[in-house]
Amino acid sequence: MNFRSMDEFWAFYMNHHSKPATRRWHFVGTLTSILCFIYSICFNWWFLFFVPLFGYGLAWYSHFFVEGNVPATFGHPFWSLMCDFKMFGLMLTGQMDREIKRLGKRPIQQVF
Repeated sequence: MNFRSMDEFWAFYMNHHSKPATRRWHFVGTLTSILCFIYSICFNWWFLFFVPLFGYGLAWYSHFFVEGNVPATFGHPFWSLMCDFKMFGLMLTGQMDREIKRLGKRPIQQVF
């Protein structure tokens, strides 16, 4: 699939993140990778190793074991990274549910 814009890819990306638990795992992975990046700059460059390990590792875990699909990163690494940061920002500011409704998706209720 070829996408001409971030908006086109965003709708595709959100279809791959339909479960709240998947988005939470992504949030934790992105936050942890950002913190490891900051730590590596300030204290120990070896921590750069953990940036992709946590960022991708937790996100991929959520796709394989929670969502049950293949990560969009495999086919579209750049678009996927940009959308991951967009999703992180929306979750951080509490706007993710509104964005899901805007896209016409019903949030899936989960126990955990």
